[in-house]
Amino acid sequence: MMREPLLDHETSSPQPPFPSHLTKYLYSGHFLARWGARMWDFSVALYMINIWPDSLLLAAVYGVVENASTALFGPIIGKWVDRLSYVKVLQLWLVTQNLSFIVAGGTVLGLLAYPDLKSTSVQAFVLLVLLTNVSGAVGVLSTLAGTILIEREWVVVMSEGQAPTLLTRMNSVIRRIDLICKLFAPVVSGFIISFGSLKASAMTLAVLSTISVWLEYWFFMSVYQGIPALAERNQQRTRKPFPAELTESLSVPDDDHPANAEKSQKRSLGEKIANLPLVSAWRVYFEQEAVLSGIALALLYFTVLSFGSLMTATLEWEGIPAFVIGIARGISATIGVAATLVYPGLHSHISTLRTGLWSSWSQWTFLLLCVGSIWVQNSIIAAYMLMGGVAASRLGLWMFDLAVIQQMQDKVPESDRCIVGGAQSSLQSTLYMMAYGMGIIISNPQDFWKLILLSFLSTTLSASLYTFHVYRVRKHLIHFEKLILLRSWSIVRSPDTHQSQNV
Repeated sequence: MMREPLLDHETSSPQPPFPSHLTKYLYSGHFLARWGARMWDFSVALYMINIWPDSLLLAAVYGVVENASTALFGPIIGKWVDRLSYVKVLQLWLVTQNLSFIVAGGTVLGLLAYPDLKSTSVQAFVLLVLLTNVSGAVGVLSTLAGTILIEREWVVVMSEGQAPTLLTRMNSVIRRIDLICKLFAPVVSGFIISFGSLKASAMTLAVLSTISVWLEYWFFMSVYQGIPALAERNQQRTRKPFPAELTESLSVPDDDHPANAEKSQKRSLGEKIANLPLVSAWRVYFEQEAVLSGIALALLYFTVLSFGSLMTATLEWEGIPAFVIGIARGISATIGVAATLVYPGLHSHISTLRTGLWSSWSQWTFLLLCVGSIWVQNSIIAAYMLMGGVAASRLGLWMFDLAVIQQMQDKVPESDRCIVGGAQSSLQSTLYMMAYGMGIIISNPQDFWKLILLSFLSTTLSASLYTFHVYRVRKHLIHFEKLILLRSWSIVRSPDTHQSQNV
């Protein structure tokens, strides 16, 4: 079934430039939304390892629940964002995300305030842990809706009819903001935990979430009301007809008519399954030209080499102070910010496709340091090698992330953009959930080296798959003819150089 685009881009008139302050409002709202999410991402591992010391179990279970929710509901969230108006998505996203962090902060406060709860009242302990996990899962689903709306929809609509480089620049700034939050939020949280307490950290998160939701909504609504292209696209979206599978499911068949009765009997179970919203979303995803690059990016999520919950909890178990982990994570994010500055220049010289190729293998090279840390006897040195390798690899990782996102923005039809974004996030979360699942199986911090090897293997597979994708598209990987010409030029030039030296 062909999906019709919402607008005919060839016949649409160029959009007038919008005021620059609206772009700043978009970035400010995105910053506030990502700050709370990054504070929680960093702190939750420290909460879990302190609630249940000497085990990665709680941190791993939380990661499985959080990522399983995105894996299961990611494509549905994409369809939901595609069907609802921009304003409705904004309201549901911001209220749900911030409310979930408030609830999660409260439940963590309860667990930390009563450390003996798991032995004195198992039911209360399990209930609070369950509420923490569910709140975190709801929060990450809300964040996903906002990510699809802003990164996959609004920036594309805002860049249409503008300068050709605007989309690349906006993508880089959006990613830079996320990495800046990844830089400073863990540092702030680490200092609050190290020089204050875990309880103070949880309380700070709850208070910030309560305050920031109003500012975020004002920033985003100012952008929506100030850029006519967004309002026009919103009207196009709300008038878009329902997909055929949904229309058929809502219609009441006339089984009394012989032709309809026969048609109903002939419909196979396979056709009904194929028309389910979840299945149809995956079908749309796998039909895309950039599907292999999306899968290669998703494979990078099967990892513990990311300053995520498992690695953070392991470093805490090794005796690395929380503020040092926060600083290391901040350095990692700083290198990621540098990637967003390098990407536009590299992209302009060697194209999106080749930028992804170079960046994927760059990440792989730096992760060799993490593999080498396995054989270092001194645990503190090994921990610093691990943090250093992960931090250095972020240069390649985030350039690769930007390259894949831009490929999807360029190659995915407008009518499929939100659906593909939801499916991509679902696939990434599935791989991340599998990594946390391995953390449940290998829950002893002493065996973390096994998770390092599995993560490196996944990175190798990702780089190899993307290399195959580049070869399939370009029919080659290296311009051997240019190397031959360069060699010939150097041979021809060398006698002249020799003569000039003699003179």
